[in-house]
Amino acid sequence: YWAGADFPGHFPDLSRHHDHHQQHDRLMDELIYIDRTFDKLVWVNQSLHGREFDGCSFRNCDFSGSDLSGNTFADCTFVDCNLGMAQLRQTALRGVTFQNSKLIGVRFDQAQPFLLALAFEQSVLDYANFERLKLPKTPFNHCSLKEVIFVESQLSGSTFDGCDLAGAVFDQTDLKQCDFTTAVNYTIDPENNSLKQARFAADGLVGLLSRYNLKIV
Repeated sequence: YWAGADFPGHFPDLSRHHDHHQQHDRLMDELIYIDRTFDKLVWVNQSLHGREFDGCSFRNCDFSGSDLSGNTFADCTFVDCNLGMAQLRQTALRGVTFQNSKLIGVRFDQAQPFLLALAFEQSVLDYANFERLKLPKTPFNHCSLKEVIFVESQLSGSTFDGCDLAGAVFDQTDLKQCDFTTAVNYTIDPENNSLKQARFAADGLVGLLSRYNLKIV
């Protein structure tokens, strides 16, 4: 299920359930994982702290509802994973990419801010929180960002290619040079956010004028 497990001996009759239990034991045993691939790991509503993952890939893994606080993920990729409602208090996310993954309700604002660097592709981040985080040049590509909180975030130079921003909250947010040209359903107040050199499609300008109660035809 994941590379480099190095199970002692050979167990030809190892059941699937036992194999998952073995994965859990070994995941708890080691403190540092380098260039490992974790496939179909199920770690739901459990805790994992004090581990370091460097250059690791997580594929088809389920961490939903788990407490992943205090871990370090550096140059890691999550593909087809579920981290919905996972807790990330003081978790280091240094160069982490999420592809086709579920991150509903994740409090990224509680993660370790030092060297924080993220990328999102075709992922669901509804109700996630990025409040006050410094995330310049962050790619949000073809993501669902409904009701996401970006209050006082520094997002200059970020891209929101093909993103749905219905209900997303922007307040005192640094959006300089951000690209919203293919984003939809956003509402951004130009008087409360920094929008210098930000890019918008002409048909999306209504999302910048909602406070004025204008009728645009």
